[in-house]
Amino acid sequence: MSTPDPGSRGTDDGAAPAAASLRGRRIVLVVAVLASFVAFLDGSIVTVALPAIARELGGGGAIAGTGADGADLALQQWVVDAYLLALGSLMLVAGSLSDTFGRVRVLRAGLIAFAVTSVLAALAPDPGLLIAARALQGVAAALLVPSSLALITSTFSGPAQGRAIGSWTAWTGVAFLIGPLTGGALVDTVGWRWVFGVVVVPVVLTLLLMTRLPGDAHRGSAGAPARIDVTGAVLAAVGLAGPVFALIEGQRIGFGAWFVVTPLVGGLIALAAFVWWERRAPAPMMPLTLFRTRAFTVGNLATVGVYAALNLGTLTIPLVVQELAGLPATLAGLVTLPTTIVSLLFSTLFGTLAARHGPRLFMTAGPLITAGGFLWMLLVRDPIDVWWQIVPGVVLFGFGLSVTVAPLTSTVLSRIPTAQSGIASAVNNAISRVAGLVAVAFLGVITGGALTVGGFHRVVIVVAVLLGASALVSFVGLRGRARAS
Repeated sequence: MSTPDPGSRGTDDGAAPAAASLRGRRIVLVVAVLASFVAFLDGSIVTVALPAIARELGGGGAIAGTGADGADLALQQWVVDAYLLALGSLMLVAGSLSDTFGRVRVLRAGLIAFAVTSVLAALAPDPGLLIAARALQGVAAALLVPSSLALITSTFSGPAQGRAIGSWTAWTGVAFLIGPLTGGALVDTVGWRWVFGVVVVPVVLTLLLMTRLPGDAHRGSAGAPARIDVTGAVLAAVGLAGPVFALIEGQRIGFGAWFVVTPLVGGLIALAAFVWWERRAPAPMMPLTLFRTRAFTVGNLATVGVYAALNLGTLTIPLVVQELAGLPATLAGLVTLPTTIVSLLFSTLFGTLAARHGPRLFMTAGPLITAGGFLWMLLVRDPIDVWWQIVPGVVLFGFGLSVTVAPLTSTVLSRIPTAQSGIASAVNNAISRVAGLVAVAFLGVITGGALTVGGFHRVVIVVAVLLGASALVSFVGLRGRARAS
């Protein structure tokens, strides 16, 4: 029997020899990157198509609103939010399915469903069907991210895992770069419907590559029969969907409305019931023993601060560039371009270094560097000089992001058993998305209701505080030079 490659471990699909080869690992990595890329691309490519969608489908009163303008605004919001709501609320369920039925099988089902729902969105004749198709896209996307990361962690280990997660982080981040550019070109040439249709291309490519992966035979630990925690799945979905829906609608109609308060309270009750049930269920969807792993708990606590800060900061910068500095949307996109370029250049490097030397240094220094990039933007004054007051800060926070994200992801998943890596990845993704939604929901409160230079300064300070808290959690919670894998 040949000695297994120390930089990898067999997949949970029962085909370790195939996965152990260098070529097999490369295929696993490419499939994982493309699968996540599809989900992230869809989230970014659609935003530039919203005005065109509203012009063609809006104004008919099919969406809640008192008139054409109200219907158009609600339509644009829900084209984006229906996807995010389904994606965020079903992330835990999808991670559990990945562990139960196998990463490859769930990934393949998610990709096929994503292609079908993308076509439905492209062909939607009215607002209601478009929003329904977007929600179904979110359901399919929820199957992609946890399974793709679990595929990486069940195939790679040690420094190889750090490199793989770094590559996954960098290349999936490219989706946020090319999404708006591709979407804008499609809208201006062949029409907004192709924004949904074009996503089918990387889906088909990924499905073709998956035919070269080892067979998927994983059925839970020790080959036990597949058991689905139906009660836990329902409670998790309701518990996440209720608060997320309340955050989305609260920004539009106010947080005091019964339409917002009811799902918020109901969701929080469901989350509490979910924790109670998972402690007692014979086959829990999310074993609470995961949180006994120090690295997993600390990594998720750090995730709250990092992703709340990033969502809040990266939403505000383009608004400032356009609304306060007066630059067009194309230049606003170019202002944030350095973040993606720097991440692409350095994420794999820092993922590898963290796997070799331990994540503590990187998860402490990275958020502080990122905070420094945002604090640079306190230089913003009227009249705004974007290229001096904002762009250097963007470059610095992009570098800090590269130092942080891959080590953070590796730390969360490193000490989790392979059979539970799907749900562990789902927990981390759900935490990051909910943290971002909560932070964005308070944008109006932080800015004082209007985006001014002073309001932007307050956002920058809040972002820096969140990142500083994340660095402190990592410094205190992680042990010395303990390795990420």
